[in-house]
Amino acid sequence: MALYKNDIPILEYDDASAALLRHDRHPEIVLPRRAVYAFLGDTVERYAQSHGAEVLDVFQNINGDTPIYRIQHQGQELCLCRAPLGGPAAVQLMDWLIGHGVRSVISAGSCGALVPLPENTFLVPSRALRDEGTSYHYLLPSRFVETSETVRGVIEEVLRFHGLKYAECTTWTTDGFFRSTEAMVAHRREEGCATVEMECASLAACASFRGALFGQLLYTADTLADAQNYDPREWGMDSMAPALALCLDIAAKLP
Repeated sequence: MALYKNDIPILEYDDASAALLRHDRHPEIVLPRRAVYAFLGDTVERYAQSHGAEVLDVFQNINGDTPIYRIQHQGQELCLCRAPLGGPAAVQLMDWLIGHGVRSVISAGSCGALVPLPENTFLVPSRALRDEGTSYHYLLPSRFVETSETVRGVIEEVLRFHGLKYAECTTWTTDGFFRSTEAMVAHRREEGCATVEMECASLAACASFRGALFGQLLYTADTLADAQNYDPREWGMDSMAPALALCLDIAAKLP
């Protein structure tokens, strides 16, 4: 184990696996090994309620109570959970899920388009640019973190099975929702980022550190491709239910 010190605090890193606040502090809670962890709002709860999902536990913090569900899909037992916005909150809960038995995670959520892409386009990030803070508590500093090749393969297999077009991409993960400036968007686009969102790098780093598998399915919402004409469009709302259905199929095939 080693503590890496740096003049810049966010670049300091301790590779110790144990911390004072344990992510696995409730050994009596055992979750299914495959999880759908979705940034899809009330779509998750509506699905759980309409399919008779069992509540295994409730994760509690200042943002409110988040039910952790168990469901059956395609003969597999799955964990289903709504993910909160932003890297810190999303990783807090996913790290807890991993600590209580989850080993493979498929996530889904919206992203902003940095290049001309129609709304509701499905994308599979192969790597995320780490322009946020949470990932640096889980991995040594680097510019990018990769998602699981295994999970990407399953995502793409399911998309092809359903006859859906998609592309792999590099995504820009940022903490600064209102700091996507014209110059920074152009810079990110120049280094290959096609999308922007707020969680992928954080989640990929957490999963890598914990020895779990993580992959994400993105769908385009707003667009920043034209710096003079930002367009929120319809925030990709039409993709929320389809994305959840796809994630359930994907999760059922994960190792």
